[in-house]
Amino acid sequence: QVRLVESGGGSVQAGGSLTLSCVSPGWDYKLPCMGWFRQAPGNEREAVARLNTGIVTTYYADHVKGRFTISQDTDNNTLYLQISDLKPEDTATYYCAARRDYYYCNSDSWAPSYWGQGTQVTVSS
Repeated sequence: QVRLVESGGGSVQAGGSLTLSCVSPGWDYKLPCMGWFRQAPGNEREAVARLNTGIVTTYYADHVKGRFTISQDTDNNTLYLQISDLKPEDTATYYCAARRDYYYCNSDSWAPSYWGQGTQVTVSS
């Protein structure tokens, strides 16, 4: 069973930066498709970035392109989400997600099989 654990959230001022991390304790194999979602209070959960670890290709939601960067350190099997120029509208709980296959990994319709508990990001103006 894959377990995902996020960290790195916090409270920052607008214009600042954060790097979120996601590890999979006890799972020593590559997860083919990994990504980040976020959910703000009163809103539906939305996908913001994902990574096809096989072909090392990244995908971003249009409204975060240029500010969000998803990456992976394969040495320690950690997924990252770097967020720059933070805006109050980035305030949300951010979730790491993954699949153990490439099914729909190249599509916005991908459906993760595994989810982390989330890490809170709060941006003040």
